Amino acid sequence: MRRWTSQPRISSFFRTHLRILSSSELNHLLQICSNSTALKQGRQVHQQIILHGLGFDSFMATKLIQMYADCNDFISAHILFDKLPRPNVFAWTAVFALYSRNGMYEQCLSSYREMQLQGIRPDRYVFPKVLRACAQSLSLEEGVRIHKDIIRFGAEYKLEVCNSLIDMYSKCGSAQTARLVFDKMIERDILSWNSIISGYVCHGFLDLAVELLDSMRSQGLKPDLVTLNTIMDGYCRKGLCEEASEILEQIKEPNIISWTTLMSGYSRVGKHEISIGVFKKMMFRGMVFPDADALSIVIVSCRQLAALKSGREVHGYGIKTGSSLEFYNSAGAALLTMYARCGRFQDTRNVFALMDKRDIVTWNATILGFVLLGRGDLALTCFGEKQSSGIESDHITISTILPICDLKCGKQMHAHIRRNGFDLAIPVWNALVHMYSKCGCIGAAYTVFSNMETKDVVSWNTMIGAYGSHGQGRVALELLEEMKKSGLQPNPATFTSVLTACSHSGLVDEGLQFFNSLILDFDFIPTIEQFACVVDSLGRAGRLEEAIRFINKMPIEPDKSIWGPLLAACRVHQNIDFGRLAAEHLFHLEPENPGNYITLSNIYARAGRWDDGVRVRKLMEDRGLMKPSGYSWIETADRVMINETQMG
Repeated sequence: MRRWTSQPRISSFFRTHLRILSSSELNHLLQICSNSTALKQGRQVHQQIILHGLGFDSFMATKLIQMYADCNDFISAHILFDKLPRPNVFAWTAVFALYSRNGMYEQCLSSYREMQLQGIRPDRYVFPKVLRACAQSLSLEEGVRIHKDIIRFGAEYKLEVCNSLIDMYSKCGSAQTARLVFDKMIERDILSWNSIISGYVCHGFLDLAVELLDSMRSQGLKPDLVTLNTIMDGYCRKGLCEEASEILEQIKEPNIISWTTLMSGYSRVGKHEISIGVFKKMMFRGMVFPDADALSIVIVSCRQLAALKSGREVHGYGIKTGSSLEFYNSAGAALLTMYARCGRFQDTRNVFALMDKRDIVTWNATILGFVLLGRGDLALTCFGEKQSSGIESDHITISTILPICDLKCGKQMHAHIRRNGFDLAIPVWNALVHMYSKCGCIGAAYTVFSNMETKDVVSWNTMIGAYGSHGQGRVALELLEEMKKSGLQPNPATFTSVLTACSHSGLVDEGLQFFNSLILDFDFIPTIEQFACVVDSLGRAGRLEEAIRFINKMPIEPDKSIWGPLLAACRVHQNIDFGRLAAEHLFHLEPENPGNYITLSNIYARAGRWDDGVRVRKLMEDRGLMKPSGYSWIETADRVMINETQMG
């Protein structure tokens, strides 16, 4: 707002002051230009200064440098700066601010060192500029040196300097030192509290951040919107979205960051329905309108739920209310994969056509989109087009394309990885392990795994799952022990992989023993996934009575992931009573799935109970459920014959 009110004032000043302007008046005009970043008018003032013969006055030159720096005119600021025989601290400060504001952090720090070599004493206005450069470039060592200068020049108790120190130490990973600075401050403002709270949140110390919030309130300082948004972010990072939602309710006028933080939090923990609900609540209130980031988040949730209608509505809103280019640059990737997830082939291609082809994100999203559509051939074609366009792949590209590669293509990608310096990209090597395992080359998969310099939890989970899928459950259990010795903590996916490996390898008792150790050895409460693995294992082994007893003792309500494997096992082992029990539960849990009716009918038919089999089929038909026809392909020398059969 200041810019639009100040510029007319400058023009009016020139029209009404035809007399010679004094130095103080010119200085005043320069300050207005600086405050309003009015470069055009600033140049006019510069012309007046030259006409008045003040161009070589060091004071006026310094003010001009400050004005040009504030207006981001690098060339003019540097030309004037270089003309000064010995720039003073004010001129240096303007240059530091220019560098720091524009991400030129190394130039800012090297200029600070040069200023010291020239014997210029830094002041309270210099230190925040150079500390910001340290914080943004994560230069802790340089920041510590500047902290020593701050003490040497007596600025360690200046409010703005202390706030900058807290921010620098927090961003550079030294939260403890940031707290020491905070505790020694003589006075604090809201920025002081927000900086230390933000530092704790960024490093995962949510409890300490909440304690500081309480201390802040007890000292009579009311948290502002930034404070509460930061605490919300902390709760969301920990997956405590309900607590974050309670914070949102305390905010009288939430801004777009408030809403986006909560939406993102729910989306990150897989509660996509709630994330979309938060978006709708924001729209219903009508006080805040979504930006491109908010639209991207809600589109991701629509993708996860395959909520095509909601996704289309967000798409329409995005292109109607803002710049189409900005929308597709920000939300295009999420939108494209949303359409692909919903099976909308043409919509996927239409979005791709509107995205920036110079951006690797566009190509990565399109490759993933074709993968989601089940069109691996087009994904590989797209990868080739990207290569031909001269766009370099990143680790996301390779990780996305590897799962759809056959062994020949996968080996080519392996060579591409080695040639193009992806040695430190752990997700790439994880995908390579999976590719070799999927193609049946478990030895090659382990070779890649064992040669990885750094492994994460996904690396171990992938290799454990690979052994499990190849029926080598005992090796998977041994690998789990190696993982524990490496210092990495297994996660729920690890436990599922181990239990699945035991199930596929017939190691029922070993799987049960491992399941029972989850609480004792790993302090982990099993989820429905782990319970389903045990039921599947018992079912495969024909221990159906034991499976039923296990289900009856479950502390959580069994769902289709429990009864489905049991019904399949009952068909294999021809157990009518348990099969009927499992099927009845499934009829209630997923009434529109005809496969459960077909399976129970087949169990009856194999037992010679034709009337019961017909009754189940009739029940399915009465409910309007028809099993789709299946097709078998018979390839002859000169044609392909299609044989239609009724599945089941």
